[in-house]
Amino acid sequence: MQKLLLFDIDGTILNSGGAGKRAMVRAFEEVWGVSDGFRGIHMSGKTDPFILRQALEQAGLATDKTKTEAFKSRYFELLSIEIEKPNAFKKLMPGILALIRHLHEEPTVELGLLTGNWRRGAELKLGHFGLFGFFKVGAFGDDSEDRNQLLPFALKRFAEQNESPLPIENVYVIGDTPRDVQSAQPYGAKTVAIATGTYSLDQLRAESPDFLFPDLKNWQHFLQILKN
Repeated sequence: MQKLLLFDIDGTILNSGGAGKRAMVRAFEEVWGVSDGFRGIHMSGKTDPFILRQALEQAGLATDKTKTEAFKSRYFELLSIEIEKPNAFKKLMPGILALIRHLHEEPTVELGLLTGNWRRGAELKLGHFGLFGFFKVGAFGDDSEDRNQLLPFALKRFAEQNESPLPIENVYVIGDTPRDVQSAQPYGAKTVAIATGTYSLDQLRAESPDFLFPDLKNWQHFLQILKN
C-alpha cells in the first residue's frame, strides 16, 4: 500500500539562514513603509499569510489585497536573492538529503509537502538545494491561512494525481514544531516530530506525536516507522 510523507520545510528540511525573514522585512517596508515590521513575531510553524496578518495588525494596518499581492511579488524577488547569499546558518538538516533521496526511489512512497510557505517561496527555498522536484504533491500557505486546514488540500491532490484516495493511516506528517503535530492529529494522520528547529524534544513530546526524533542523522532509523 502506498504511503504519503508530507514534510514541513523550515526547520525540518532546511535552515534558510534567515533568508525568508530578511526578504519579508524588506518587502514589508517597501510596500507599507514600516521598518522591522515582523519584530517580535515568532514565525515557526505558522503560515506565511498568517504571519503577514500578524505584522499588519501589529502595525495597525488594514488588509489590502492589492498591497498583499505586491508584497508577495516583492518577497519572492527578494527571497530569490537572499537565499543565494553565503550564510553560516544556511544548510540542510542532518540526514535529510540521504533520506529524501532514498525515499524517492521507494516505489511505495510518495513525497509531498505540508508547509506554511507560499508555494513559490517553498519552490525557491527547496530549489536552492535542488530538492523541490522530489515532492510531487503538497499543501501551502496559498491554500489557507490556518495551518490546521492544510492537510485536506494535500490529500485531495494526491487522490487526483493517483485517481484514488489514500487511507489516512498511510499518511505521515513530518515537522519540527507543535503546530505540525497539531495540524495532523484531528485527521488521524501519523505525526512525526523532529527536534531540528526551535523546539526541544521535551516540547515536542508534550504534543504526543506518534514518532519523535532528535534529528535524522541516523536516517535509517526513520525508515522503521514506515513498517508500522
